[in-house]
Amino acid sequence: MLNKNDIAAGLLIGALLPCISLFIFWFLLKNQLVLMNKPGIPYLTAFAINLFIIRYFYGRGADKTGNGVAMISFLFLLAIFIFKLQPL
Repeated sequence: MLNKNDIAAGLLIGALLPCISLFIFWFLLKNQLVLMNKPGIPYLTAFAINLFIIRYFYGRGADKTGNGVAMISFLFLLAIFIFKLQPL
């Protein structure tokens, strides 16, 4: 799959890390992990790792795959900002 230069492959690869982080922090840790009184740190860490994945694909010349990873990363960050980091 890493040899394809396709937006769908980028969306799938980009969604993998945020899904893993959501599983770890919601189900395994029961959302008890708060670093430095900031509840969004684990999710922002997953986003930062996705930025390195984007850089890797753009460096290989797989622009469409990089665009797919960037799109899903942006949507993930937007969802975390809206649902997790906004004070009630």
